[in-house]
Amino acid sequence: MKKVFLLLFCSAGLLFAGAQVPGHKEGDGHQHAASQSGTAAEDSFLLKEAEFDFGKIPQGKPVYHSFEFINKGKTAVKMDNVQVSCGCTTPEWSQEPVAPGKTTRVRIGFNAATEGYFEKYVTVLYDNNTRSKQIKIKGTVWKAPDGPAPANASVELLKKQNF
Repeated sequence: MKKVFLLLFCSAGLLFAGAQVPGHKEGDGHQHAASQSGTAAEDSFLLKEAEFDFGKIPQGKPVYHSFEFINKGKTAVKMDNVQVSCGCTTPEWSQEPVAPGKTTRVRIGFNAATEGYFEKYVTVLYDNNTRSKQIKIKGTVWKAPDGPAPANASVELLKKQNF
């Protein structure tokens, strides 16, 4: 009886999987989820890099990286807000509109409280909060030793020897 039930369950799963709408191509009249934040063809506020890897960083020591945006459009663009995914990530950006052909930066600071691998996402909202770009920072935090470095006995030995 268990085998029959399992067979029916798997068959039903295959039927439902086959009923899914296949992927569509650009220009076929369907609305993409990405179109809410603008497609590359209509969005002229370009992000030069969308991801930055800090590599290995010490725990509790802030690190920073600036992401550059350029306005390739014909009208000024204003960044409305920069949202971060946690309190360990801090954004800094200009409230001034970016004129056509000009660039601006979003400076992202990260201060790790825990050790290990991290990925943090930052969302930049612009054009009256109707469009957005997503930035990702990542890296690995290593735990700094507690207290000062231990004394090196070899240094004392060398000091005693007069070369």
